[in-house]
Amino acid sequence: MRRRLAPAALLLPFALLLTACGGNASAGTDTDGKGSLTLNVGDQKGGSEAILRAAGELDNLDYKIKWSTFTSGPPLLEAVNAKAVDIGGVGNTPPVFAAGADSKITVVAAWHGTSKGDAILVPNDSELTGPAQLKGKSVAVAQGSSANYQLVASLRKAGLGLGDVKVKYLQPADALAAFTSGKVDAWAVWDPYTSQILQAKQGRVLTTGDGITNGLTFQVAAPSALKDKKKVAAINDYLERLRRAYKWVYSHEPEWAKVWAKETGLPEDVALAAVKRTYTTRVAVAVDQRLIASEQEIADTFTGLKLIPRKVDFGEFTDARFNGGLPPSTTTPRPAETD
Repeated sequence: MRRRLAPAALLLPFALLLTACGGNASAGTDTDGKGSLTLNVGDQKGGSEAILRAAGELDNLDYKIKWSTFTSGPPLLEAVNAKAVDIGGVGNTPPVFAAGADSKITVVAAWHGTSKGDAILVPNDSELTGPAQLKGKSVAVAQGSSANYQLVASLRKAGLGLGDVKVKYLQPADALAAFTSGKVDAWAVWDPYTSQILQAKQGRVLTTGDGITNGLTFQVAAPSALKDKKKVAAINDYLERLRRAYKWVYSHEPEWAKVWAKETGLPEDVALAAVKRTYTTRVAVAVDQRLIASEQEIADTFTGLKLIPRKVDFGEFTDARFNGGLPPSTTTPRPAETD
């Protein structure tokens, strides 16, 4: 697809892809390796498997990988809790909700990046010019997602609370349809949806999470897997490969964008814009006390809103054994290139 196509056509592939996936895991491909050990990895479309394969990091494995693909972080963590998945990647908010539900999950690795891809979008012809004007307006957002907290934090900075807006809890595919058809006034979302809307010229950014949210993403493991010495070794190797793959993106933006576009059904210009805005800023960081404190703030916020039923001690859901020589979580991300 090229830019000359109608905006609606640009929005179609990814929406259909996500609608087709529904709310459950879909069977992914298996990655062959040596040995009898199988590491069960939860993924999202165009996520860890795609970036590892593009960077050549799935070669010469001493274990096998069985991939399962999920539509978002919350159902992936449900699978981790059920021991169906040994490890998987999510944003900064799903682990907080999982912890609040007493799920058996453990954050074992983290990346710090910009939050410019996390945005509150409004239609081009909207009269809104700032977050304070969202009072009384309808806003679509996926419950329990990183965008959920970004919305709360953006409203708080503007002197508003979640109760000051009409929140419409919608999964991305449904939210995209509601936004483009004018059924909601705004949409709190993340990349590549942000880039999808902007490249299609179907909306503009009201505000982003940059400087408001912590910009963290995680790999989360099942505690049962962390008690298995062989799986611990496989997880350590997997994380090292994933860290190298993200570094590979820095100097291979167009190559990664083509792979991501193919994996997700996104137009290449949308994928490249999202890569420049989001992917090339991610730096592997340690799971440390500052990280825990930052996530604790998110947990306390949702507890205060009664969206999490109990007080959460986020530190109890982390494991620092895979930190190695990684920099602290306060590392300033690499500046994002503009598209």
